[in-house]
Amino acid sequence: MKLVRNPRRFVLALALFVSCRFASGQGFAPLNLPQASPEASVGQTVGITEIKISYHRPAVNERKVWGDLVPYNEVWRAGANENTTISFSTDVAVSGQKLAAGTYGLHMLPTEKDWTVIFSNQAAAWGSFSYDQKEDALRITATPQPAEFEERLSYTLEEPTDTSVQAAMRWEKVRIAFPITVDTPQVVVASLRRELRGLPRFSWQGWNQAAAYCLRANVNLDEAIEWSNQSIALAETFTNLRVKAGLLEKKGDTKAAEALRAKSLPLANENELNNYGYQLLAQKKTDEAIETFKKNVKDHPGSWNVYDSLGEAYAVKGNKKLAVENYTKALSMAPEAQKKRINGALAKLKV
Repeated sequence: MKLVRNPRRFVLALALFVSCRFASGQGFAPLNLPQASPEASVGQTVGITEIKISYHRPAVNERKVWGDLVPYNEVWRAGANENTTISFSTDVAVSGQKLAAGTYGLHMLPTEKDWTVIFSNQAAAWGSFSYDQKEDALRITATPQPAEFEERLSYTLEEPTDTSVQAAMRWEKVRIAFPITVDTPQVVVASLRRELRGLPRFSWQGWNQAAAYCLRANVNLDEAIEWSNQSIALAETFTNLRVKAGLLEKKGDTKAAEALRAKSLPLANENELNNYGYQLLAQKKTDEAIETFKKNVKDHPGSWNVYDSLGEAYAVKGNKKLAVENYTKALSMAPEAQKKRINGALAKLKV
C-alpha cells in the first residue's frame, strides 16, 4: 500500500472519497443536530384511556403564518416534518363523533372562517404531501379563536376530567380546540372483564375491586353482584361484605344490605373500622360514626389512634367534654410526630 506523504493531498483525497460515498447514498450516517422544528409530545390519561399527540414545533420566525406560510384551503400537516399523530388506547368520541382506538395522522384544513380537523388512517406519512381524503377516519369542524402569541406551535390537553379532555393547537395568535370524550365506565368495565381472566381472579381482592368500582360508578350492578359473590366465596371480609351490601342497596334490597353490614362489623380490623367511621362522618351520620369509633376503642384499647378518632367525632358532635377526654387519652399514647396536631385540636376545644 502506497503511503500519502503530502497531508494536503491526503485531506483532498479523503474529501473526494467521502463526497463520492454520500453521492452514491452508501455509508451515510447522519449526525445528531438540532432540528429547526424540534420534536415534542403531550399525553393525558382520561379514566384509563391514554391519549397522546406527537408533533414537531415550527417557529413563526417573523413570518406571516396564516394564509401564507400555511395557505388557506389546503390540507396542512398541523405541525412540521412527518405526520403529526394522535393516538387513543380505547375508543373515544371527538366533537361527539365516534373514533376507534388507534393512531391517526392529524391534519388540518385552515380557512379564513371555520377549519376542518382531519383524522387520517395513514399515520406514517411525511407531512400532508401524500394525504388522500379516502383514508380519512373522521373529519370535524372547529372554529379558530384568537390567542396570546405563541412563537412555536404547541399542543395541549386541557381541563382533564374522568371522562373528557380538550385538545388544543396554538401557533402565532390562533388557537384551534376540539373536545375528546370517553365512556370511562364502559371502558373500565370492559377492562375489568379482561383483567379478571388473569391472576386477579385468584384473590378475593381482585373480584372485590371490580365490584367496588361498579358500586362507585353506579354501573354494571348485576354483574358486579356476581363479582362480589366470587370475592366472598374466596374469603369473607369486612370489605367485600360491605361492597355487596352497597350493591344490594342500589338494587333496592335494603333489608339484605343491612344484614350484610351487621355481619361485616365483627370481621373489621382497626383500620377498616376507623375508615368506616370517617365515611359515616363524611355522610353527616355523626352518631353512627361515634358508635363505630367507640367499638374500635373497645376492641383496640392499646391504640392511640382510636381515641384520636373518637375525640374528633365528639368534636364534630359538639360534645367538648368527651372530645377533650379522648384527645387527652390519645395524646398520652401518641408518637411525637402526632402530638403537635393533637395539642392543636385540644387548644381549639379549650377556647
